[in-house]
Amino acid sequence: MSAISPAIALEQLTSSGNLFLEVFRHGSLVVEIYRPEKVDLQQPHTRDEIYVVVAGTGQFECGGVLTGFGPGDFLFVPAFVPHRFVDFSEDFSTWVFFYGPEGGE
Repeated sequence: MSAISPAIALEQLTSSGNLFLEVFRHGSLVVEIYRPEKVDLQQPHTRDEIYVVVAGTGQFECGGVLTGFGPGDFLFVPAFVPHRFVDFSEDFSTWVFFYGPEGGE
């Protein structure tokens, strides 16, 4: 497996016309690149997930708690917990890592 750079993943995402794109899968691990436009409308997920911010800044709301974020930051979300990115910059993008069983670990 070759490395997957943010630049190539974002290029593929733009070409897809979607807000997110799966770029890797192995066992229970699914890796996506995600770039919401203006408003993050995602709903809680059925698996645990990790975000690693590629670019941009903003606020991350998870379980009612707001946290500032920037490039390189790691954010964990347990399965079923409401969360979203708010007040994020136009260049915001993030890796998304889903892992483990349905319902979380």
